[in-house]
Amino acid sequence: MKAMPWNWTCLLSHLLMVGMGSSTLLPRQPPPLTQKRSFVTFRGEPAEGFNHLVVDERTGHIYLGAVNRIYKLSSDLKVLVTHQTGPDEDNPKCYPPRIVQTCNEPLTTTNNVNKMLLIDYKENRLIACGSLYQGICKLLRLEDLFKLGEPFHKKEHYLSGVNESGSVFGVIVSYSNLDDKLFIATAVDGKPEYFPTISSRKLTKNSEADGMFAYVFHDEFVASMIKIPSDTFTVIPDFDIYYVYGFSSGNFVYFLTLQPEMVSPPGSTTKEQVYTSKLVRLCKEDTAFNSYVEVPIGCERGGVEYRLLQAAYLSKAGAVLGRTLSVRPDDDLLFTVFSKGQKRKMKSLDESALCIFILKQINDRIKERLQSCYRGEGTLDLAWLKVKDIPCSSALLTIDDNFCGLDMNAPLGVSEMVRGIPVFTEDRDRMTSVIAYVYKNHSLAFVGTKSGKLKKVLQDLPDPGMSPWGNALQYETVQVVEPGPVLRDMAFSKDHEQLYIMSERQLTRVPVESCGQYRSCGDCLGSGDPHCGWCVLHNTCTRKERCERSREPRRFASEMKQCVRLTVHPNNISVSQYNVLLVLETYNVPELSAGVNCTFEDLSEMDGLVIGNQIQCYSPAAKEVPRIITENGDHHVVQLQLKSKETGMTFASTSFVFYNCSVHNSCLSCVESPYRCHWCKYRHVCTHDPKTCSFQEGRVKLPEDCPQLLRVDKILVPVEVIKPITLKAKNLPQPQSGQRGYECILNIQGSEQRVPALRFNSSSVQCQNTSYSYEGMEINNLPVELTVVWNGHFNIDNPAQNKVYLYKCGAMRESCGLCLKADPDFECGWCQSPGQCTLRQHCPAHESRWLELSGANSKCTNPRITEIIPVTGPREGGTKVTIRGENLGLEFRDIASHVKVAGVECSPLVDGYIPAEQIVCEMGEAKPSQHAGFVEICVAACRPEFMARSSQLYYFMTLTLSDLKPSRGPMSGGTQVTITGTNLNAGSDVVVMFGKQPCLFHRRSPSYIICNTTSSEEVLEMEVTVQVDRAKIRRDLVFQYVEDPTIVRIEPEWSIVSGNTPIAVWGTHLDLIQNPQIRAKHGGKEHINICEVLNATEMTCQAPALALGPDHQSDLTERPEEFGFILDNVQSLLILNKTNFTYYPNPVFEAFGPSGILELKPGTPIILKGKNLIPPVAGGNVKLNYTVLVGEKPCTVTVSDVQLLCESPNLIGRHKVMARVGGMEYSPGMVYIAPDSPLSLPAIVSIAVAGGLLIIFIVAVLIAYKRKSRESDLTLKRLQMQMDNLESRVALECKEAFAELQTDIHELTSDLDGAGIPFLDYRTYTMRVLFPGIEDHPVLRDLEVPGYRQERVEKGLKLFAQLINNKVFLLSFIRTLESQRSFSMRDRGNVASLIMTVLQSKLEYATDVLKQLLADLIDKNLESKNHPKLLLRRTESVAEKMLTNWFTFLLYKFLKECAGEPLFSLFCAIKQQMEKGPIDAITGEARYSLSEDKLIRQQIEYKTLVLSCGSPDGANSPEVPVKVLNCDTVTQVKEKILDAIFKNVPCSHRPKAADMDLEWRQGSGARMILQDEDITTKIENDWKRLNTLAHYQVPDGSVVALVSKQVTAYNAVNNSTVSRTSASKYENMIRYTGSPDSLRSRTPMITPDLESGVKMWHLVKNHEHGDQKEGDRGSKMVSEIYLTRLLATKGTLQKFVDDLFETIFSTAHRGSALPLAIKYMFDFLDEQADRHGIHDPHVRHTWKSNCLPLRFWVNMIKNPQFVFDIHKNSITDACLSVVAQTFMDSCSTSEHRLGKDSPSNKLLYAKDIPSYKNWVERYYSDIGKMPAISDQDMNAYLAEQSRLHMSEFNTMSALSEIFSYVGKYSEEILGPLDHDDQCGKQKLAYKLEQVITLMSLDS
Repeated sequence: MKAMPWNWTCLLSHLLMVGMGSSTLLPRQPPPLTQKRSFVTFRGEPAEGFNHLVVDERTGHIYLGAVNRIYKLSSDLKVLVTHQTGPDEDNPKCYPPRIVQTCNEPLTTTNNVNKMLLIDYKENRLIACGSLYQGICKLLRLEDLFKLGEPFHKKEHYLSGVNESGSVFGVIVSYSNLDDKLFIATAVDGKPEYFPTISSRKLTKNSEADGMFAYVFHDEFVASMIKIPSDTFTVIPDFDIYYVYGFSSGNFVYFLTLQPEMVSPPGSTTKEQVYTSKLVRLCKEDTAFNSYVEVPIGCERGGVEYRLLQAAYLSKAGAVLGRTLSVRPDDDLLFTVFSKGQKRKMKSLDESALCIFILKQINDRIKERLQSCYRGEGTLDLAWLKVKDIPCSSALLTIDDNFCGLDMNAPLGVSEMVRGIPVFTEDRDRMTSVIAYVYKNHSLAFVGTKSGKLKKVLQDLPDPGMSPWGNALQYETVQVVEPGPVLRDMAFSKDHEQLYIMSERQLTRVPVESCGQYRSCGDCLGSGDPHCGWCVLHNTCTRKERCERSREPRRFASEMKQCVRLTVHPNNISVSQYNVLLVLETYNVPELSAGVNCTFEDLSEMDGLVIGNQIQCYSPAAKEVPRIITENGDHHVVQLQLKSKETGMTFASTSFVFYNCSVHNSCLSCVESPYRCHWCKYRHVCTHDPKTCSFQEGRVKLPEDCPQLLRVDKILVPVEVIKPITLKAKNLPQPQSGQRGYECILNIQGSEQRVPALRFNSSSVQCQNTSYSYEGMEINNLPVELTVVWNGHFNIDNPAQNKVYLYKCGAMRESCGLCLKADPDFECGWCQSPGQCTLRQHCPAHESRWLELSGANSKCTNPRITEIIPVTGPREGGTKVTIRGENLGLEFRDIASHVKVAGVECSPLVDGYIPAEQIVCEMGEAKPSQHAGFVEICVAACRPEFMARSSQLYYFMTLTLSDLKPSRGPMSGGTQVTITGTNLNAGSDVVVMFGKQPCLFHRRSPSYIICNTTSSEEVLEMEVTVQVDRAKIRRDLVFQYVEDPTIVRIEPEWSIVSGNTPIAVWGTHLDLIQNPQIRAKHGGKEHINICEVLNATEMTCQAPALALGPDHQSDLTERPEEFGFILDNVQSLLILNKTNFTYYPNPVFEAFGPSGILELKPGTPIILKGKNLIPPVAGGNVKLNYTVLVGEKPCTVTVSDVQLLCESPNLIGRHKVMARVGGMEYSPGMVYIAPDSPLSLPAIVSIAVAGGLLIIFIVAVLIAYKRKSRESDLTLKRLQMQMDNLESRVALECKEAFAELQTDIHELTSDLDGAGIPFLDYRTYTMRVLFPGIEDHPVLRDLEVPGYRQERVEKGLKLFAQLINNKVFLLSFIRTLESQRSFSMRDRGNVASLIMTVLQSKLEYATDVLKQLLADLIDKNLESKNHPKLLLRRTESVAEKMLTNWFTFLLYKFLKECAGEPLFSLFCAIKQQMEKGPIDAITGEARYSLSEDKLIRQQIEYKTLVLSCGSPDGANSPEVPVKVLNCDTVTQVKEKILDAIFKNVPCSHRPKAADMDLEWRQGSGARMILQDEDITTKIENDWKRLNTLAHYQVPDGSVVALVSKQVTAYNAVNNSTVSRTSASKYENMIRYTGSPDSLRSRTPMITPDLESGVKMWHLVKNHEHGDQKEGDRGSKMVSEIYLTRLLATKGTLQKFVDDLFETIFSTAHRGSALPLAIKYMFDFLDEQADRHGIHDPHVRHTWKSNCLPLRFWVNMIKNPQFVFDIHKNSITDACLSVVAQTFMDSCSTSEHRLGKDSPSNKLLYAKDIPSYKNWVERYYSDIGKMPAISDQDMNAYLAEQSRLHMSEFNTMSALSEIFSYVGKYSEEILGPLDHDDQCGKQKLAYKLEQVITLMSLDS
């Protein structure tokens, strides 16, 4: 430092003296509170963290480098483009990376961390370097992040395999006519041979050029790079250079680094590893890196070293700071953030400093070092060359500022550290990033912190009053990201008005200033923010440029003294003055030509007249003046505001007072008021207007002229004595005519006594003769308020507050002595004959003696002793004996020599004497013969009437000592010692000495004395002596002073804020301490807790709590200001210096939801959620000791960071949960554990009732059986009659059912009206038809390819798409596939659907291909001599499935507009009709059915109930009536309720029945959950019957509600596992609908429950089980009777079936034309028939039927869920199958011969099918007659359809799926392509091979 310039030295020393930082913020403002405001933010994908940030200073766009992504954002943080960079398969050990050569290491999916992000402005590109593949870089176009290049094939393309984002830095050096250079500095992660740590690279113009990133210079000896020598790693194994920041300035490029070094601490020989911050400098033009120099940097403040670099930023000095530092305004300054110490790189300490370096001075230091090295002084001194110290070589050179080194003395290190100027420190919240700029000559730094805050720091304050060198002011702190820390990269927006700040998860835009938050000129200009000034007429705090006309004088204030000031004259007026002219003087106000308004708050507003700098206004008018009420004082302050007419804003205000004299009701308060008030003496009023006083002499203005009483000595008035009271006064008014005279008012014990008074003159008044009295004898004199009034209520002021004292002589003076002791002014005396204290005139003179103090015989007779203390004492004397009694003399001399105690002289002491009441005397020594006696005294003379003797005896005692405990204590004292013995309570004074050290007396009893030891200078044993009065007691007792205890260590060194966690303490001599305590002090408040000593070296303590304010931020760790132990008087341990005791935030628990009640089953664990449950202690694995009580019982607790799991104890019912930890307890609420009782009361009752009913039933059956035998004869006759009735009954039933259904459907359809039909969207509908049963098909998703293959695969698929769009190739491809034997039916369908999804956007081409394929198929069909009618019957070829798909695409509009409505009505009608009767929940059979298989063939008794149902949404929605059957299972009821409530809601948006519980709400508020299966379920002989409403006896009109599934219900099945399995199986039965393609509806089989062998049933037991009685089921013949129900159902649904068929088979429906596709396809088939000479109308008819109705419509009728968002159950499915079969029969041309064995569904519609056939024929013939569609029209229509649904599917994914078949059959496909001429011409085989190559994995 020898060459250091003087100003630098002075500055540094001065700064160290001043010591800046958070502790020395400016006195004018407390440290600003952290503000929470909302900002524009951007958060990426949850899995990716942000790494780097750069802003394009030309456009303002932001480029954000994150893990696996680069984002381009707009200035308001909206995503414009993203570019994916990862993840990919990689292994860090693969060198060179696997994209260059195969790697044998195991590959894993690896994230790509963005390590460097630079904008290359010259070439308009972004350089983004990642961590994958040893650190290769991408060059991306700035506009759209299109990849321009990604060089990876040479070793210089691998920057470094290091995986950290903050260890690489790049600097671009630009040239106008040459290629730019890129200096790259990177950590090498232990691989110095692979990667240079610092190098310069070429940035070629062409991003794909071979020389991109090549070293600027490279030959066999030198290159533009530096590698760390590998032997450095032998000394420091984990050596690396971490780069924090880089920049270029002048001719140099600089990097700031952090490097490990081995150093020996002072006084030690062993070396330890530390980190050193260094600045590295290189010449821009140096190709051989000879100019490499590094300099250690750091800074220090207040003796604390800050050496670990955290962040840095290069900025300019600015004029103000430049003057302070003696540099030019545009000189470069380096703003740096360092954390304390040198030890830890990763876990930096929280203490940090902001320091400034002047770049020029660093360069000067480097120049000095270069000069000294070239003189041969010292060594190269580089940490990474420390292996061999290389000496400097001398050379004769002149070394100037731009010297760039030679190939000698390089690389060079400067050994002496350059110290920065510390301007600001922060001890709690570590600073992590910095950015700076100059605003209007002021230098500002913005610092990010560990907790996510932004600190705004003004670097310069040119106010010389503060310090000649300026200071740093932290003027604002804002929370900007949560959680922190703020990352290093920060950037300004293009206009420098915003700042972009990021943490790992969040990017935030923060305004550089927020002046708008300051509401007054003072706050604004006092904030310290140089951006802010006061815009005067707009009354806002803002930047100057945002203030209108701010350049005009005084319109913008930038200094405190420029704030507007305002005075007003007069500044007060009376409330009774109106429209007074007020003159306002203004200062610092701009010209007000636009005018100004004066406003008195909300009272009034008027125009002001501006004259120069004066403004004239008038005070408010009468009706606007404020009313002033007496209680509120005599004035009212309002703000008088000036409002600019130009801006409408108030720009100045001052206080203005309205006063009211009339509220004063006394002369003195009136005239002493600060306002202009006058007192009218005769009217007794206060007024502001003296003219209103009645005549001149009555007006008072000065206090001395007020009528008032003067101060007098005590006015003593004895009680019951008539006496006048005379008072001195002045200015007493003479009452005028008509006015009343004077009176005195005395307020005696709350009651007022008025006495007439006489005014003698203006200065004297007398209260007339009266006697006064007061209650009680407890008070001997009573002060009484005295008021003098005249004219009834005009008070005379009594400023001296004179009082009258009433007194009673006899009160509390029962003895002569007390009486004569009274105040002589009272004139009391002792009247002996009645023996009382009275006035002279009240003592009967003739018969008694009167004693008074001043009289001759003033001695009281008959003294009496009432008490003596103590009653024992030592024989040696010295005891002070206190004697209490009556008449014990009135003067000390009366008793001075006449006191004896037990015959021993006792000398009275003056100090203890209380006349007449108490004597204290000191005992003399007693003779051995004296043992006890009375106390005797004489008062004045020893005559009998003046003598007294005590009734108590006084004893002489001998005192002894026996023991003391404890016998040792610390030298500092404070030990409480107990000394035992006998008679130790005798005497009066005790002194205990341990040798020469006093032991401070505490208390005693007959058997012990307790005292506290004082401190001793040395360790030794002391003899114990006790002195009681003059008796010295000794015995061989010793007390030992021992060395003070010490504390060696405490563990753990942390607690939580509420304390009370256990702490183990180790030390020495701890057992000396009786009541050890532990203390912590924080924020000036101390908390203490207790400790328990275990032995001499160990004790356990409970941590003290930390005193924190209520507004404390709970998530920060705290350090107490003081922490230590209270161990007796040991001072040294009160503050422990060697501990870093830390307080972590208290655990925080969440309540159990809003209700605070958690419902559980027994045995379920209780989970308490929260945060901070495990303190984040370094070294981890720490636990707090939690106790959780449920009720009174504790439970076992398992802890994680965010929850406590508590095994709930064996309890039921409702209990409070209480969690305790340390010193806090919290109750999250109550837990309700539902009892698992086997039977509840209702269940028991219902079982009893059921039992009773069963018995009655059995009796009834017996009787019935008897009857039955009699009636069997009548059965046949009855059967005959039944047959006759049957037909008429069926007809009637049909009619009724149809009418009812019509009503229901009408309700339904009126709700529908187009919009209400839940049509699926186009994409879902096509997916369901094309790929039935596949939910998430790949064609709906983006193509998933690993990043490194993505480009090739996309290229390959684009080529493949071209091939697919080539008709020759496509036809060849399909034919080849169809000719493969392993190409299954499923594959054909799949390929057809995939091709159609790819060609969705080219339907003209798809149609062309389809026609060709169909033509081929017809040829093939006719060639193979198959019956022509079989064409298109089954899906056996790609063409047939393509045809289905083609119609699917083109008939969607027709479905939505026409056919959808009747199809949906039919579905709803079937569902409604089925649900009118019973449906068996297990077999799926129903009373009403179209399918014989699904018909219940027996009579089921049932009743319809109407339930009122509350909606599940909320309590307030209206109840819905729902029709259900009493035989319905609970699930069936739930489904019906859901249908009713959500009748207009698509199925997928409704709640599922399985997720809801049915709650029956009975009258008394009881609620019961109904379930299909619970403990009340009935079981007979292995058959378990599902619960129905009848089972629960739910009556009609009951109220039920659907509630979300409960954890458990009271009536749940006991064995939860059984219940779960059977429920889920049952759920499957209910929900079973078969696959979408199944044509036969399936009956779910009943499988016995595995655990119990029990079989479930609902309405009918399954036929297959043989245990059914014949009678149950009846004979076959009887069961067939029920087939008439099929007929009834069919009749009911007939209209809906007709509507559907009519819509499908009519050419013009409701004005919608026939879809072109149908006409076009039918014409094509006719054309083909003509071409092949087929004229049979039956064949043509069959082709058309197979092509459209069978291929498309049957599918839709059977599977309406392909078109609508609905749920189809098995019974509906069975009925739709029957309708679909009828539809197929209607399209057939063959005759149906029916017999009695024909299937029922054929018989059912036998009569209707002929008429349907006619419809079909007419439909086909109408279509034939329609004019043909030209290809041009058709193509236009197809193009329109393609356009509408252009982007429904992901073409790439579909192509990829099709390509899988190419992979499978590549040889077979390539063969025909090679041999076919047309294919050969188009080189299709070659193109396909290209595709295969690109797509192959190993390419």
